[in-house]
Amino acid sequence: MTDGADGVVLESVSKRYADVLAVNDISLTIRQGEFFSLLGPSGCGKTTTLRMIAGFERPDTGRIAIGDTDVTDTPPHKRRVNTVFQSYALFPHLTVGENVGFGLRFGALSKPEKQARIEESLELVRLGGLSRRKPHQLSGGQQQRVALARALILSPDVLLLDEPLGALDAKLRRELQVELKSIQREVGITFLYVTHDQEEALTMSDRLAVMLNGRVEQLGTPREVYEHPATAFVADFIGVSNLMRAHSTGAGRVEVGDVQLAVVGNAQRAGVVRLAIRPERVRIEQRRAAGENRVPVRIERFVYLGSTTQVFVVLPGGDRLQALVANAEEVEEYDVGAEVTAYLPPDALRILADDAGEAT
Repeated sequence: MTDGADGVVLESVSKRYADVLAVNDISLTIRQGEFFSLLGPSGCGKTTTLRMIAGFERPDTGRIAIGDTDVTDTPPHKRRVNTVFQSYALFPHLTVGENVGFGLRFGALSKPEKQARIEESLELVRLGGLSRRKPHQLSGGQQQRVALARALILSPDVLLLDEPLGALDAKLRRELQVELKSIQREVGITFLYVTHDQEEALTMSDRLAVMLNGRVEQLGTPREVYEHPATAFVADFIGVSNLMRAHSTGAGRVEVGDVQLAVVGNAQRAGVVRLAIRPERVRIEQRRAAGENRVPVRIERFVYLGSTTQVFVVLPGGDRLQALVANAEEVEEYDVGAEVTAYLPPDALRILADDAGEAT
């Protein structure tokens, strides 16, 4: 990522379709050369936001700038952006090279210069030597790379990607996540990536914005958003969280039923709260293990996941927790129904507002 220069700026942007407020007063600054993701469930406003940046939709209120240029009223073809969609939209009757070079057809480059640019773009996306093939001769992953090369060949200031890996199988998606981030670092272009897939956003992003109901719920690095969720929705949507209703004293102590726990961080919030902890931070110990934040629990079931095992346990008050335990540990020594102890580290517990009704 480059210095702190602005790549894309949205100031109080809103968009309404009839009685639906799709984007509600969003303000965002995406840095130049940053890989930035908009993450959220269907209908949260992320694609509408991308379409407004591309110029396909005009905001009802607010301002959009790319670099130092206000583009709020600029038509799409005059914005230095390009878009890669989930559907590859390749021309089946053209070769790979002709598809990639399609945007150069009205430029002032000579034929050898155009061919050199095409080959350079194909090499960038690891498709060197395939320029003479037709799209139907390529795999889905290769076709998506052709679409990416076609978008990059024009050297846009910002590349917009609308769930571009959604049509691929899980294994290929993971492979292309790594490659896409590598390509972005190599070209240094601002990437704005729209996805509902948490793994994609966490894997590739420098920063991400989690959206819900047309608003940004939280903005930060993947680590910040995952480890320090700002709301119960973010905690539940990003990865897996144990969410429990609790009562906070505001002095670093919370009560879950009859169990009292110590909490580090955001402990000043008092009253009815949601208490969150990631499954990988919950430790299963032998019955009657001594020490603070150790709670007697009963094992309800196991789910084998290969390298890890999910252990579902029930607290004395009826709340359920899940722990994610590496299979190198001796979890198999316990049976379903066994009485054990769950250790909930104080620094792993997060106190959140009691907005459980909004968490999905």
